[in-house]
Amino acid sequence: MNMGGSRNKDELKEFLTNMFNDKNIINIKNDKCRSMLANFIVKTRLNNAWLGYKAIGGASPLHSITNKLIVKLTLKLKDYKVLSVMRYTKPNAQQCIDKLKKLNIQKVTLLSLYAQYSTTTTKSSIEEFMHLSNGKLNITTINNFYKNDRLNKIICDEIIKRTNNASDFNLIFSAHGLPQSVINRGDPYRIQIQEHIELIKDKLKKTNTKFETISLAYQSKVGPAAWLTPSLNDALIKYKNKKVLIYPISFIIDNSETIYELCVEYKLVAKKIGLKEYKVCSCPNDKDEVVDMIRNLL
Repeated sequence: MNMGGSRNKDELKEFLTNMFNDKNIINIKNDKCRSMLANFIVKTRLNNAWLGYKAIGGASPLHSITNKLIVKLTLKLKDYKVLSVMRYTKPNAQQCIDKLKKLNIQKVTLLSLYAQYSTTTTKSSIEEFMHLSNGKLNITTINNFYKNDRLNKIICDEIIKRTNNASDFNLIFSAHGLPQSVINRGDPYRIQIQEHIELIKDKLKKTNTKFETISLAYQSKVGPAAWLTPSLNDALIKYKNKKVLIYPISFIIDNSETIYELCVEYKLVAKKIGLKEYKVCSCPNDKDEVVDMIRNLL
């Protein structure tokens, strides 16, 4: 399970419309009011958002990477039929459920490809699937896995690989931001992000990998409301004439927010600030080690 990604402008409109109609994203109880607000947001953001997609070739890499991962999983998980479910684009939950019916499969494990739990991601995806399945499937869920040792080794290996001399770099874990109001309602995302980073820091220490500094920042803020801080913009300002390595801690598979936002937009920000060097790590994606990690989670 994942958020989905756009492969053309029409699909970007679908993605944004579905996302801003999600009651876990826009906390308005009245469906009509939420829909009106979603339509307004989409109308004002669509063209500008599409410019970002055009800059990376007109499509999010999330679908193609997910499909490669499914091929690898299918070869390894002989007792499973592996399918993808996207929250805001196709293949969606209803399409997956219809396919399960045709295959006469009733026992299902839902794996949300967000290592940390949030009401805006894992809860939203699983809740939608549960609702549409209408109690007719035997469902188990994997809600978070940020403590998984295999995952954290994958992350550490990627971080270490990106630097010749870690002590020259400042490591920033960039997490997708959330409105502070979501956290105030009891969402555990921030706590789990912080716990995850501490686990990775401990693992890096055991490999004798020492960065100049290690910190956390949040990206992707939209609108005037208060969001989690510090923002990545504010964090980068501290590192003029310094080297910075970014790890996208919120994502398992690269998408527009890593390939465009981090690798293009924030690279320009880093250049304007005067960073000596700016690098971005890849997500775990479809590495063979990710297949082993998922086998372990099952």
